[in-house]
Amino acid sequence: MAKSETGREAGAAGSAAAVGIPGPPAEGETALKPGAFAGQTVLVTGGGTGLGKAVAAEFARLGAAMVIASRRAEHLAAGASAMAELGAEVLAVACDIRDPEQIEALFDAAGERFGPGPPAVLVNNAAANFPVPADELSPNGWRAVVDITLNGTFFCCREFARRHLAAGTAGSIVNIGASYAWTGGPGFAHSAAAKAGVKSLTETLAVEWGPYGIGVNCLVPGLMPHEDMPEAIAANLSRSQELDARQPALRVGHPRELGWAATFLASPYGRFITGCTLVVDGANWQRRTLTNPPTETVRAQMGRPEPG
Repeated sequence: MAKSETGREAGAAGSAAAVGIPGPPAEGETALKPGAFAGQTVLVTGGGTGLGKAVAAEFARLGAAMVIASRRAEHLAAGASAMAELGAEVLAVACDIRDPEQIEALFDAAGERFGPGPPAVLVNNAAANFPVPADELSPNGWRAVVDITLNGTFFCCREFARRHLAAGTAGSIVNIGASYAWTGGPGFAHSAAAKAGVKSLTETLAVEWGPYGIGVNCLVPGLMPHEDMPEAIAANLSRSQELDARQPALRVGHPRELGWAATFLASPYGRFITGCTLVVDGANWQRRTLTNPPTETVRAQMGRPEPG
């Protein structure tokens, strides 16, 4: 048989070969017009590493002034450096989003640096997560994940809205969710519960704040490996071979693909889209098999011994 351009063998004449979803445009390409966010400030929590940094980078490429928030100094430095390399003005602010007073100070700092009004766009990317069987999840572990992922997202949304409502200005919020908000997440009970709350919060706030010009949406990333993945999650992935072949798209996602989706939702071209949760995962969360595979416990999937 002849081989296709992807290197896979072609089937019989006229039959479809499994080639998967094509890869994305190169890093640095933009779907929106150059300068689409010029003159605007975009605040990204957890924007110093991983997917948050990738999202922030796409806003920076389009001309936005960037505010990067994180609890860790090394993450702030990494985010500020990446934005500066793209030619963006950038402000890095230490902030624990569990504390509403620190969030208020974050918005104050953004206003002092980039103008008296609030940022035009808020991306709530900061979250906490780690794999653990539910019966081994400590009260502190549960509280930490829910407090950062759900409470912190709400506190940031509230501060953003309060300032826009007071100023009479429009704005856009993009929350970062997870597909197990719909399905549940064995091994991630704390994060799944928190992300379900984020999804519901998105839908609620979109209705409340739409009359005042504030759009609220949620983005759900699929598997998008990156160098900043938490060690425990990276270790889980390392136990799976051929990650591309395990996706319906026959490839994993690229972090910039999440960034492109975020810039569109926050742009003038996405203004009538609000209260939406958009999944960017190549249909992976919807996959089903005709016959179920044998059940494997969460502990086995994590490489942990069974109890007893």
